Amino acid sequence: MSPPPRPTDAELSILRVLWSTGPATVRTVFEALQAERPVNYTTVLKLLQIMTDKGLVTRDESARSHIYAPAQAEAETQGSLVRDLLDKAFAGSTSRLVMRALAERPASADELAQLRELLARLERKGEP
Repeated sequence: MSPPPRPTDAELSILRVLWSTGPATVRTVFEALQAERPVNYTTVLKLLQIMTDKGLVTRDESARSHIYAPAQAEAETQGSLVRDLLDKAFAGSTSRLVMRALAERPASADELAQLRELLARLERKGEP
């Protein structure tokens, strides 16, 4: 079975809501998005229908109000997007991707500490 297609920016906004709230109705997703920026209820409904057809979300139709849930965990979708970006824009170079990301948006002190910890763990794994 092939992975779902890459989500659009609008679909990612909906997925972020579903990842943070868990399975939800169209109304719940609409209200969460509406808090960020103006959006139409019918647009959210149509996007969720398209996302269901694409395999990005699942739909539980057992209740009057359908419940939508992400088809993949957030980490899986992020991994897929990063691998795609890594291959297409950075010729597979992890270091070029990380350096560009840090040049575009400098990391906070906490994020830098987390990166140092990750690098240390990766170096320890690489030792014989």
